[in-house]
Amino acid sequence: MIRIGTRESQLAVWQASQVKNLLSEQGVEAELVYIKSEGDVDLKTPLYEMGVQGIFTRSLDIALLNNKIDMAVHSMKDVPTQLPEGIAQAAVLKRASWKDLLIYKGEHFTFDSELAAASCIIATSSIRRKAQWLNRYPHHTIENLRGNVNTRLRKLEESNWNGAIFAAAGLERIGLRPHNSMELDWMLPAPAQGAITVACRSNHEKLLEICNRFNDTDTALCTKIERDFLRALLGGCSTPISALATISNNRVVFNGNILSVDGKHKVELHKSLAVTEAIEAGKSFASELLANGGQEIADGIQKNNGR
Repeated sequence: MIRIGTRESQLAVWQASQVKNLLSEQGVEAELVYIKSEGDVDLKTPLYEMGVQGIFTRSLDIALLNNKIDMAVHSMKDVPTQLPEGIAQAAVLKRASWKDLLIYKGEHFTFDSELAAASCIIATSSIRRKAQWLNRYPHHTIENLRGNVNTRLRKLEESNWNGAIFAAAGLERIGLRPHNSMELDWMLPAPAQGAITVACRSNHEKLLEICNRFNDTDTALCTKIERDFLRALLGGCSTPISALATISNNRVVFNGNILSVDGKHKVELHKSLAVTEAIEAGKSFASELLANGGQEIADGIQKNNGR
């Protein structure tokens, strides 16, 4: 019996259950093991003040290395770009929507012009979303919003905020996307947003081989490029870095950016190259972005973070 480690939130359990079903299709029996993460315990501190990367994965990593579970299932955007020694990426599932959503109060803000004209209070705990939002709507106010999907929806309903930003994939997976929502097509996602990844101990060769059977190679390549881009720049929830790689006609189309925390400064990159040339592209994309104005923003972020 394979033990699948998961956080206790509705979304995390849904994701782990998908992996359980995929294992069942391979004739492998599995059970879910629930583990509480630091990110689930502290629901007040903004994510970018909590030691950043690994806040939702550390407890599962420890359980994996201590042989309390055999695999862990994560939202891939939560996983540090450098895995702990002894842990390997076993599979990446086919990506769902990479987009962010604005859930707004009532029936308002269905058009960009309304948002631009209004003085709004928008909630998010993501420094990436905050920076991109303020870059587009500098006159708006951003409030912190923490908790799992259900908790954040409740807090939005009980607040005086005009809206809050969520990942589309998370809401859609558990059937909670409300009608009063709009896709933010202009907002670039966090690297690997919308993807689910499976981690195993690196010496568990049989399980790694089984998981590889349901690995989606296109999603694995795109998320590798995005995460390499993130790692080569700065690296975590405390940096307003966005990246999206997609594949069309055997070519990788890449869009990435870095913003100052206040959203006043932004440097973007748009690239296209053949799939066969793309495996190490994330690092070169990051170098190009830094050379074309991104370094100044990165230095400012590092200074503000006390590095």
